[in-house]
Order: sequence, then C-alpha cells, then structure tokens
Amino acid sequence: MKYKVIISAILAGALSLGAFGIEDMPAVSKRVSPDVSLNAVYSYNASVKEATKAVVNISTQKKIKNQVTNNPMFNDPFFQQFFGDLYNQIPKDRIERALGSGVIISPDGYIVTNNHVIDGADKITVTLPGSTQEYSATLVGADSDSDLAVIRINKQGLPFIKFSDSSDLAVGDLVFAIGNPFGVGETVTQGIVSALNKNGMGINNYENFIQTDASINPGNSGGALIDSRGALVGINTAIISRTGGNHGIGFAIPSNMVKNVVTQLVKSGKIERGYLGVGIQDISNDLRETYGNNQGAVIISLEKDSPAKKAGLMVWDLITEVDGKKIKDAAELKNIIGSFAPNQKVTLKYIRDKKEHTITITLAERKGNSKKEVSVPKGDMQGQLSGLKVESLTPQIRQRYKIPNDINGVIVTAVTENSPAENAGFSQGDIISQIEDISIKTTTDFSNALNKYKGKTKKILVYSSNGIKTIVTK
Repeated sequence: MKYKVIISAILAGALSLGAFGIEDMPAVSKRVSPDVSLNAVYSYNASVKEATKAVVNISTQKKIKNQVTNNPMFNDPFFQQFFGDLYNQIPKDRIERALGSGVIISPDGYIVTNNHVIDGADKITVTLPGSTQEYSATLVGADSDSDLAVIRINKQGLPFIKFSDSSDLAVGDLVFAIGNPFGVGETVTQGIVSALNKNGMGINNYENFIQTDASINPGNSGGALIDSRGALVGINTAIISRTGGNHGIGFAIPSNMVKNVVTQLVKSGKIERGYLGVGIQDISNDLRETYGNNQGAVIISLEKDSPAKKAGLMVWDLITEVDGKKIKDAAELKNIIGSFAPNQKVTLKYIRDKKEHTITITLAERKGNSKKEVSVPKGDMQGQLSGLKVESLTPQIRQRYKIPNDINGVIVTAVTENSPAENAGFSQGDIISQIEDISIKTTTDFSNALNKYKGKTKKILVYSSNGIKTIVTK
C-alpha cells in the first residue's frame, strides 16, 4: 500500500510539470572581503557613535511597605515588648531597585523612557554614558496607555538624539538597539526591522510597534532604536520570551508616536486624548462580503451621549478614513483617534449599506470611567438560531450574573446540544444585543428582528464571558 501511495504522488507531480517552471535569479559576481593588507574592515561605528552618547542608564528605588508591620497594632510598645525577638524577626519595609534606559531628547536635560521603568518610583537616578556621576531626575509626565514617560535632570549642554520619521521605515531596514541590558552598561546590538504596525500584543493600550530582531534584554527598556544614520526610530519597550532573555522578537514604540506623546507631556505633564465613544472590531471573514474589498474598523457598540452617537453613527458602520487617512483595522482607528485632542474636529468616511458617507465629528474628552475605543476578538462563525432559548434581562438576572446596566439585550438561557445555534457559536449566558439595525432590549425586540430578517443573512452582536463576538447567520 505504501508503494502505491508513493507512485500515485509521483505520477500526479509528473502530470503537472508541463506548466511548472523554476525561475533563477541572475548570476552574480563574488565580492571580495576587505583587503587585510590595507587594514580595511566594515564598521557601523559612525552610525552609532553620536547616538550612544544620548542613551542613559536609569536606576529607580521604590519603598515596598510590609502590610503586616504597617498594621497600627504592631506599633504598640506593649505588643513589641510582649513578642520580643519574634517581633524583631518580622520583615520590615524594603527598598525595591530596578534598572532601565532612557534617551536624551534635548540639551537641557529632557529624557524619554518607558513608563514601566519609572512607574511608582520614589527616587529616579540617571547616569550618563562613560560616567559614574549620578543625577537625580524629576518626573515631568507619564502616560501608562502608551507606556512612555519624560524625566528631567538639571544639566545643560547634553548630547541629544534627533528623531527620524518612523513612517518611512520598511521591513528589512537596518537598525541598532542601544541600552543598558542587565545593568552591564551601554550596549549596542544590531538587527533589522522584522515587522511594522504590530498591535494586539496586549502590552499597551495604544500599540503600533516596530518589531526587530536586534537583541533587546531586561534593562533595555526605554533605550533607543536607531537607523543607520543614528536617528531615533523607536523606544525599545518589550520582548517576547519564554526565559526572560532575548529570542529575537523585540518591540519598539515608533518615533512618531513618541514625539506626539512627549510633546504633550513636556507641555502639560499629561495626555488628553480625543474620545469618539465606539466599540470596534476588525472585519471578520463573515463580514468581509458585506463590506466588499474595503478595509476599516467595524462599529459594534456606541456609548450613550458619545460624539459618535450624537453624530448619527450606527452599529455595523465601517469606518474607512479619518481626515483623509485610510484605516486598515480597529487598532489603527484607535491609535489615530487617540492622537487627536479633545474638542478637535475630525472628518470620518464610513460605509453603511454598501454606500460611502462622510461626516464631521467633534471629539470629546475621554473621562476616567469612559470606555476606550478598543478592538475585540473576531468572530468567524455561521449557523442558524434553532436550538436557542432566550429571556429578557430582569434586574434579578443582572444582579445574579453581575451584568452592567449599560449592556442591554436578551440572555441565552439554553442552547440545545449539537443544534445549529451551538454550531454557530452561541453559549448559555450570552447576551444578544443587536441584530442588524435593531437594538435588542426585550424578547419582543428579539422576535421582531428575527421576523424582519427571516431567511436573510444577518449580523448578530453578542456579549459573552470572553468579550464581544459577531455571529453571521440566516
């Protein structure tokens, strides 16, 4: 039997050879390595020489309180006397130290680093390259959403780095990572740009990473990623690693995003981001036919009294452009909206019912309790609704399952095993919030929507324990 399988495979391959051909690259001439007799070597020293002078070491101290010894009872002299030596053996407050890197961006002492390098620090100390002298740094401003922070030391005439336009980067470009890995001091590693516009990594709320195989290790955080001219293209931020060491998958925040955040932090000490008030997702395979070949971000929810709601945007609208810039996916829309200031007007293009529309919206200020524009998991599912039982959301059900008041719909109370509904992806506890253009608040809304779209393909918005999903079914 094995021989028959092999013969069949050979015959199948032979039958297709008539249309098959391998194209060769043109012949090349061999390049001779530098003539050692002339003492010539390849070197990137000129590329990194000036930039390394602008990358500093950062050390932080944070006082960690012991929750036991900070109990008022432990400060009672009677208690201390009664327990004697046992009290003295209880661990007291400790000092936690950490190391990182930073990049000098102006001659008067402004330094950009990662927020996680200095977050919660009681003391920040900076050491300049080639020196052991320590400078006390003050925090200018920090932004946890982008994981960027600006600190400053009291010194003038410092070497600083110039910014490159990170939108000009291309996969394969040569880059260098400069930082303080494992606290060993100034170190340079070399690699290429492995990928661009990486998002959905779960590292920051706003992600648009440059991926590189230049070695980035603990302590490199906040250091510089530069191009072959020595210009800053990114701030090294994170790695993917099973061991904590470098595996050639590092991520840097692009210089254009760094410039925008740093400028605001230096100006006001905080970041104020524009707020649209929509929940969004990428175009799933099920939805792709609905929107043709267009790219963008699909609206799957709108917040009450939000700019998007007031402007008339609806669930299932596909946002394709913001101020003339094409939108590829949900993460890009989130980043772009986040780059605008509150009260700023933006022009959106969107597709509804296969027609393109244009609208101008004034963004609001994102409040602390407001939801962010976030991407949610894709739902590539098909099926029918038979085998599904639903109930209206009563106050008792909301309380029992801790369902927020801003989520409306009907709750799935039962799904028949092996039914079309189960195969479509419905689960007990799901909340069906919208069917096409109909918002679902009661079982009557649910029935009316099914009758309106009976026999038609329909998009269904579902809240589940794993997030939000879109189910397309008949």
